[in-house]
Amino acid sequence: LFASISNAWLSGQWDIHQMSHPLPTTLITLALALKIGLAPLHTWMPEVLQGLDLTTGLILSTWQKLAPFCLLLQVQPANATLLLVLGITSTLVGGWGGLNQTQLRKILAYSSIAHLGWMILVLQFSPSLTFLALLVYFIMTFSLFISFKISNATNINTLATSWAKAPALTSIIPLILLSLGGLPPLTGFLPKWLILQELTKQDLAPLATIAALSALL
Repeated sequence: LFASISNAWLSGQWDIHQMSHPLPTTLITLALALKIGLAPLHTWMPEVLQGLDLTTGLILSTWQKLAPFCLLLQVQPANATLLLVLGITSTLVGGWGGLNQTQLRKILAYSSIAHLGWMILVLQFSPSLTFLALLVYFIMTFSLFISFKISNATNINTLATSWAKAPALTSIIPLILLSLGGLPPLTGFLPKWLILQELTKQDLAPLATIAALSALL
């Protein structure tokens, strides 16, 4: 609200497609980054997701990301450096944050931060690629949350004992997790591969390298 009002004040119009002044553009980018939980504005995300049940957590991880993303896509040209900084910080924080977690919802929250970082990195160069990554992320997250809901798992230990209850489902879960981690030849690798390719085309090879290394975590 503050960003759109200051934009109207500085430029005299309310249209999202004509945000010419750098201040409101930066403000609205940061506000939307806070809404979708990009680092360094991510601190609410893991805690909130941990406190929700799996169905609400699924809605927060998928459906709630659509509106801010549509707005981010429309606020172009945004501050290019800001988007790249938000993107690379998110991939690193998402990778590091999930390392010492035993709670599945927190791991998924950090995974969400990392994935959104990848999407923001490529947002200004190829919006369609961002949408592809978002769609693939939605599908993987949806299947993972539903699997956890069926096996009633909220931490790693429950996952270890779910073999007796649902063997077929338990054998699928590692595949979805590896796909979410972006391992070839699984689906999750496709958007990451294309994003790395796009970043190298834009002469951002060092950034692409850091993003790829953060994905290994």
